Amino acid sequence: MEDIDAIAVLQDPVRRRLYEYVAAQGREVGRNEAAEAAGVARTLAAHHLDRLTEAGLLESGSRRLTGRSGPGAGRPAKVYTRAKVERSVSLPARDYRTAAELLAEAAELAGLDTGLRAAARRRGEALRGAAAPCGGLAEAMATLAARGYEPHLEPPVEGVEGEPGGDADAPASVIRMRNCPFHAVAERFPPLVCGMNLALLEGLLGVDGPVRARMDARPGECCVVVEASKNNVD
Repeated sequence: MEDIDAIAVLQDPVRRRLYEYVAAQGREVGRNEAAEAAGVARTLAAHHLDRLTEAGLLESGSRRLTGRSGPGAGRPAKVYTRAKVERSVSLPARDYRTAAELLAEAAELAGLDTGLRAAARRRGEALRGAAAPCGGLAEAMATLAARGYEPHLEPPVEGVEGEPGGDADAPASVIRMRNCPFHAVAERFPPLVCGMNLALLEGLLGVDGPVRARMDARPGECCVVVEASKNNVD
């Protein structure tokens, strides 16, 4: 399906609510859960979820939502996740991705990593403008969401501040991001683009405030995480 046709599927308000909910979870979502979140009947949710799958915006599978197996575990239920494919529309057609890849290739071959990071940090500072460095994790979440990073707060785990045996200097939680706005180019030039992304967020959030950005790559997520600086937790 053409990108413009796939995106047009989201024009229906119920369908869009269902897509946005599934996309925001970062995990498999069943029909009952999606229907409840969107405030619609299960049968209507199932219809729209399948339509989103046909359009290539969601991927579907099946598993037992009870977590059990064997007799009495129940039938597998249909579940949905956001499709990994990237969709974009430009009228008339534009090809900024190829230009970005060519520029990234030239920068990598010329060893311009340091200059690129400096430019990215300046751009982040320009985007922040006269505002003070980000005031905390909640403010960072809002800033990152506005830039398309799809942030979510990962709760503390055993071994960090506030937990048994935790390190008093460790942050209590981190912001991870399900989307990298530079994903297509980052796949081809990861060190170059991930370093640029980190510098951009350092400029955008500030380096002298209560939060800091750092590298912590994880499959399927942005290579940068944001955490509270030492002794600064929301």
